[in-house]
Amino acid sequence: MKVLLLKDVYKLGRAGDIKKVADGYGRNYLIPQAMAVLATPGALKQVEHIKARATVQRSILNKEMDAVAQRLNGAILNYTMKASETGKLYGSVTNQMLAESLKEKLGVEVSRRQIDVQPIRTLGEFKVNIRLTVDLIPSVKVFVYREGEAIVTQTEAAPAAPAAPATPAAPAAPATPAAPAPESEDTGS
Repeated sequence: MKVLLLKDVYKLGRAGDIKKVADGYGRNYLIPQAMAVLATPGALKQVEHIKARATVQRSILNKEMDAVAQRLNGAILNYTMKASETGKLYGSVTNQMLAESLKEKLGVEVSRRQIDVQPIRTLGEFKVNIRLTVDLIPSVKVFVYREGEAIVTQTEAAPAAPAAPATPAAPAAPATPAAPAPESEDTGS
């Protein structure tokens, strides 16, 4: 079935595009949701009008969501979860948990469906993309720690690094790199 898209559809196309889709997808979802119409000769005459209108709406929406994207881009979310010794979580960090954390921490309400990530089931650092619009996709860093471990955020780690060389014990700093060198030699023996 060929349809003419009236709205931008994620992973399918932009408004004004003519796409071939499965009959059930078009008949049961796209057409009832007013996202598309059948690609008839009469509808095809409206393609340029639909594309122009969608471009204007897309630019307005992008301007509105730009401030939200700036707040989200580079944000850091920390989670402490119970995990096995191998690093697998007992449970998972879900899209709903991420959406609630964004609302609490940043005051930005995001639908769980806008978050592009499978449930996180291991410890570590993850980059999570959030689809605000077709063009605006900011990313958020998610750190998952084992329950009971100390959480070290990048804001705490950054001041700690310059503080070490600034201390009066400058000769101690060169001694620290010298200590790992013999250890690496012992490992090779």
